[in-house]
Amino acid sequence: MIFPIGDDQVKGGYLPIFSYGFIGINIVIFLIQSSFSPGQQAGFFNEFGSIPYEISHGEDLFTVLTSMFIHGDWKHLLGNMLFMWVFADNIEATIGNSRFLLFYFLGGIAAVLGHIFFNMDSMVPMVGASGAISAVMGAYLVMYPASRIRVLLLVFPFRVSAWLFLGFWIWQQWTYGTASLADGQPGGVAWWAHIAGFAMGLLSGFLFRMSGMMQGKELEVD
Repeated sequence: MIFPIGDDQVKGGYLPIFSYGFIGINIVIFLIQSSFSPGQQAGFFNEFGSIPYEISHGEDLFTVLTSMFIHGDWKHLLGNMLFMWVFADNIEATIGNSRFLLFYFLGGIAAVLGHIFFNMDSMVPMVGASGAISAVMGAYLVMYPASRIRVLLLVFPFRVSAWLFLGFWIWQQWTYGTASLADGQPGGVAWWAHIAGFAMGLLSGFLFRMSGMMQGKELEVD
């Protein structure tokens, strides 16, 4: 497995309070849910996770937001928070705190809707921040394609460009997502949430670039 562990940082800009704050909130919620019994955790997921059948019938719409802060296990949490740590701060530093907050939630909503579109009758709750983080990654690809991502392969660190790392990542999501449609087995990963979130992030990234928000923003190479 290849994991991102860092990147080139934006010089100056806004303090990424929401990027880091969301990491803290997700960890706290996970610690709370970890204290529940298995039965209580199942009820927690059903209550606050996004269930496609219910959302598509106009029920429990609030779960579109609450599901972004719930994770199935510690590996799910760790993976999502690692990607948040690497990619979100540059976007928030560039576009500002309030814009990032709106962008993050819109990305998460787009991801949930993408998942629901392909799983309309599913009663399985979808949880996790990966859809919103996918939007962050899509915007990152457009805004900072030349940024160098520090990655870890087993115990060996090296650097690759953002366009290569993120291009390979979204290719993986597309491959698994289309395969899940072909065999009718979505499995335990919401591939189309990732794809929909990423697409929304790409569009947002182009809008951010055209708006002039990136003027004066440079990457600090270490």
